Amino acid sequence: MSDIAAKLQDTAKKLLSDGTVGCVIGWEATRFPDKTRPAFIMKPEDAGKLVWNKYCVNSLAKYALDDRYPDSKIGICVRGCDSRAVSRMLTDKQVERENLYLIGLPCDGKDMEVCETCAHKNPTIFDEMIGDAVNETPGDRFAQVAEMEAMSPEERYAFWETQYNKCIHCYACRNICPACNCRECYADSRSTAWQGKQFNTAQNQVYGLTRAYHVGDRCIECGECNRVCPMDIPVMRQTKKILKDINELFGSYECGMPDDRAQILGEYDLGDADEFM
Repeated sequence: MSDIAAKLQDTAKKLLSDGTVGCVIGWEATRFPDKTRPAFIMKPEDAGKLVWNKYCVNSLAKYALDDRYPDSKIGICVRGCDSRAVSRMLTDKQVERENLYLIGLPCDGKDMEVCETCAHKNPTIFDEMIGDAVNETPGDRFAQVAEMEAMSPEERYAFWETQYNKCIHCYACRNICPACNCRECYADSRSTAWQGKQFNTAQNQVYGLTRAYHVGDRCIECGECNRVCPMDIPVMRQTKKILKDINELFGSYECGMPDDRAQILGEYDLGDADEFM
């Protein structure tokens, strides 16, 4: 067991024993050595189930939305991406800061491709930090977007048509995303004026593009949408394209940082470049 894992277990046990929190959300082992799953620890004696290793890939922040008005604080283990998710939900007024106790964990990368370009491996907000901060050496944030932009319009359309032909409307990308926090999603509406329920390329594209713009300036780049998609659709690539455009049009921007702007796509200025504005 790593030192951080041992300290995490001790911390969780203490927080539960003294009543600081009513639950600690972390990760626990499974019967597969290369897999973990979210763990909801509510008893001090169960704190020993918590683990910390390179397979702790599940994002945990959005579970706070399952109990928006808890009787006691919810303890959540947060890496850099998880802490940015909490910041986003706080900005969206989906959770109250006083209802959360954030246990910070330095993350040197997990068993996921998105970790290779992560710029914030240390938590940006936390109540208690376990372990020392790690060095942050981000890769090319928009490398895959550059590859897509190098395609011709016909090639790009063919690429995304192929991807959306695979979509099965499971909404896993929406359900895991901390920016997808509407209490009622437009995609669930039964009105014919909203999202169609047909399983075809056109309706799949409508869902994918609408969702991309809904979260475009609110994406914290955790890559969970890619990870959970059972059809291996590169969901985050289109959101990254929106983020790249935002950075080029409005200056350097990363969502979920303590000093980030609220919603760039909801702002306007009389000096904006587009004449119609």
